[in-house]
Amino acid sequence: MAANVIEFTDSNFDSEVLKSSQPVLVDFWAPWCGPCRMIAPLVEELAAEYAGSVKVGKVNVDDNQRTAMNYSVASIPTLIVFKGGRPVNQFVGVRPKAQLQEALDAAKA
Repeated sequence: MAANVIEFTDSNFDSEVLKSSQPVLVDFWAPWCGPCRMIAPLVEELAAEYAGSVKVGKVNVDDNQRTAMNYSVASIPTLIVFKGGRPVNQFVGVRPKAQLQEALDAAKA
C-alpha cells in the first residue's frame, strides 16, 4: 500500500471511516481484479493530493466480506465517499480522476 493509503478492515472500519472527522474515500477491491489494479495508481494519487483533508483507504473484499456486504458491494472496484460516517457518493468501475476529485471536493465543503 502507498504511504497515504490506509488499509481498512472489518475490525477498524468503524473507527477509521465511520467515526472519521474528515471525509473518507474507500476503495473496495481484490488482488485478482484487473480493473482494481488499473485504478490503484489513481487512488494513490488522490491519497497524496488530498493528504490532510481527506482520508483514503482500501478494503480487500476477499478478507473483509462483512464490510463489503454492509455496503452492498456487488462489483469491484467500488469507490464510496463517506462524510460524517455516511456514504455520500458511490462509483462502480474505473472512473476519470476529475469525477472522483469533484466528489471529494464536494465532501470537503
